[in-house]
Amino acid sequence: LGTVRLPRLIGHGRALDLILTGRGVAGEEARTMGLVDRVTEPGGALDGARELAQALAALPQACMRSDRLSAIEQWGLTEPDALRNELRRGLEVLADGEVLAGAARFAEGAGRHGAAE
Repeated sequence: LGTVRLPRLIGHGRALDLILTGRGVAGEEARTMGLVDRVTEPGGALDGARELAQALAALPQACMRSDRLSAIEQWGLTEPDALRNELRRGLEVLADGEVLAGAARFAEGAGRHGAAE
């Protein structure tokens, strides 16, 4: 699986470097390659993971699930079909009502400047 997924994730050249040499990758290099999204100080991974989990849990879950599925499903679709799928999923979320409640909270000042509440 690594010879298929890795080039798609980090590019052919970088993937071949890792596949053929088998070398390890430290945190910051892994971040710049796109292997990880975040790097913490040594010993801080668990606290960092908890902070991320709390931040994600505070966001609109139906929207997040829809966006996640759209991002996953797009791989097997043409771009026009992927855009239609994204629209369909977005309309389903709008019908759910969660978006309206979130918009009302935003209008009252919650979540401004990237802060989730």
